[in-house]
This record gives sequence, C-alpha cells and structure tokens, in this order.
Amino acid sequence: MNTTHTNTRLPTYFISHGGGPWPWMKKEMGDTYARLEASLADMPRQIGRKPRAILMVSAHWEEPAFTVQASPKPPMIYDYGGFPAHTYQVHYNAPGAPDVALRVKQLIEAAGLPAAIDAERGFDHGAFSPMAAIYPEAEVPMVQLSLRRGLDPAEHVALGRALAPLRDEDVLIIGSGLSYHNLRNFGPQAHGVSKAFDDWLDEAVVQGAAADRARQLGQWAAAPSARAAHPREEHLIPLMVAVGAAESEEGVRVYHEDDFMGGLVVSSYRFGAAANA
Repeated sequence: MNTTHTNTRLPTYFISHGGGPWPWMKKEMGDTYARLEASLADMPRQIGRKPRAILMVSAHWEEPAFTVQASPKPPMIYDYGGFPAHTYQVHYNAPGAPDVALRVKQLIEAAGLPAAIDAERGFDHGAFSPMAAIYPEAEVPMVQLSLRRGLDPAEHVALGRALAPLRDEDVLIIGSGLSYHNLRNFGPQAHGVSKAFDDWLDEAVVQGAAADRARQLGQWAAAPSARAAHPREEHLIPLMVAVGAAESEEGVRVYHEDDFMGGLVVSSYRFGAAANA
C-alpha cells in the first residue's frame, strides 16, 4: 500500500458499542444512549478530518488467528436476538478496503503473530452500531479485525504495537467493546462493582504513567471487581489493542456515565493527541 505520510498521526480509541442495534431503536429506548451517541458523534471533530479507513476491532469476532475482513462490500451480520423485526433489516453500507486488509495482515505477520484473511465476513453490531453514530453516512471505508481466541491481554497489546504504523497511514484504529460487560448483573444493582472496576481502569489508562499501562492491563483480572465486571473478557480485550497502538501516549476519558441503565458506571477512552481535543 503506497501512502504519503503527510497527515498528523491519528489517535486510537476504545469505545462502547452499545446494546445490539440501538441506533435504530430510539423510539423504543428513548434517550438511553444519548450520551454515548454524543460521544461517538464527536469523534470526527476530535480527529479533525476523515480518515482513509477505519480498522475496527470488535468484541464480537474471535478466531484462532487474528483475521482481517477483506470483502470490498461487507454484508451485515445481525448477531443479536430478541429485538424488533425492523432491526434485522438495517444496513450500514460502508465499503470495505481490501488494500488496507492486506496491509493489516502484513503488519501482523511481520510482528510474528498469526494472521488470516476472510473475504466473506460481514459487519457485526460491534462495528455497525457505533459507526452509525460516528459516520452516519457510511462514507468511510471500514475493515474489521478479529480478536484471537484465548484472549491473552499481552498478545493483544502486541497486536496493537504491530498495527501502530497504520496511524501514520491515515487509518483510524478503534477497539469496540464496553468497560463493564456482565449481562447477568446489568442495572442499578451493579453500580458498586462497575464503579470499582471503572475507577481502577481510569487509574490504569489515564491517571497512571503511560509506560506502565500495558503491565497494568496485563494484570486486569486482579483489579477490584474485575470478574464481576467481566465474567468473560472479550468486551475488554479490544482496549488492549488500542493501548498497544498508542503505548506511550496520553490517555483521555472521552465518555463516562455513572448511571447508565439506571446505575452502571461505564467509560470510553482516546489514546494519543487529537486535532481538536
């Protein structure tokens, strides 16, 4: 991929992607996602320009090797259940970017990590739901990248390090998950455990030294209320990729609620400088 490095380096993000097809359920859900939507919609202003492409690392895709979506026109994957019929007809028609996909695979392999290409994979809701708020016109090409089974934090930080050159090639790296993800304890009763983990997370990725971030995140399971917040960590692991790609740079909390769904404490983060902070 021939790219002229004339742009300033893009930051990376770890965002909440929200529940299922929420952007298409405002009638049913009211203002539940208003603050999240506002934070996502503000990302283009922060970065100051349209990137060449988005590289989206979604919590909803795991493979034996890090696998890159390479379809030029990815289909939709409605990976949710129990929602209104119309939400199984929604479309986010961003084009794919096969050239970016090949570059991603090359970078991963050059770092000694396993990589594969999937030419058929579509967009899951961890990608298309937040992107409906970030770029509602779907004009920016998007490529998804899977997590690797086993969900090793250090390996996903290493993946982020491998992908860091993309930031100088006008590709925006987004990790998509949620800072608290325990669907069996989701509501006001989970305020205490979500706050305990969120406080630790903010200390680890914002307040603490950037150079110590990867070590801290590698020990996330020992954090206060860690397994109460993430019984399974697939919604946290995309954070490791965003951190690895901006390892020594400032972390900033760009979204925070302490009463989401009636009491959950949740946050999203940016790593690296923004054109318009």
